Amino acid sequence: MVVAAKQIISAAVDLLYPRNCHFCRQPLAEQERGVICAACLATVRWVEPPCCSRCALPFVGAVNGAFECGYCKDLDLHFSRGVAACLARGIVLASIHEFKYNRQLYFGRHLADWIVSAGRAHVDWSGVDAIVPVPLHPRKRREREFNQAEYLASALEKEFAKPVFARHVRRVRDTLTQTHLDAQERRENLSGAFAEGRRARELKGKRVLLVDDVFTTGATLDACARVLRVAGAADVWVLTVARGAYV
Repeated sequence: MVVAAKQIISAAVDLLYPRNCHFCRQPLAEQERGVICAACLATVRWVEPPCCSRCALPFVGAVNGAFECGYCKDLDLHFSRGVAACLARGIVLASIHEFKYNRQLYFGRHLADWIVSAGRAHVDWSGVDAIVPVPLHPRKRREREFNQAEYLASALEKEFAKPVFARHVRRVRDTLTQTHLDAQERRENLSGAFAEGRRARELKGKRVLLVDDVFTTGATLDACARVLRVAGAADVWVLTVARGAYV
């Protein structure tokens, strides 16, 4: 009865205030969830093999089996595998920006759908004990009023029934924005930015899935993974919505 009433109310609202796709402005069908139409969603470029097993960088060409790209081979990374759902371009990148910086929270449903799809396709959940979202600095969290990584981690927890450990790593230094920094500058910028939380030792021996919205150079994720390993995590994997291009 309640469900039927909600459906009637929703249909009446859509009739009075038709929903349009945020990007192409075409009317959304009643069954289309969120704010992006099926045609625009079809433009999403998914990250599929062959790609680097450490950073999820796509590779054009034939590759047999798992491989690491030249970028990762030159680094002493603290996570053993990286998975990304989509390329950080087009509607994916725009959706992340609208969600994270403009507080357009209705994009969250699409980000959650993308990361859950990647988790379903490319993560062995029998080997995951805990989900850890990359933390924000307290000042940035107050400004934004939410942490996008925690939102994504909650969606994964609901889908795959793995616990979220959201207070076990802290961001203790409010760093400069990474946007205009190259790979080396990003790593230097993040030196000492993360520390163990008071409950970090609960992660000892656990296999951790570290979650964030975008993997670009991996500097943020690696700095966070380092703290997890020091706290005793047995292994760290990374899962993000998008894979960006590093400079």
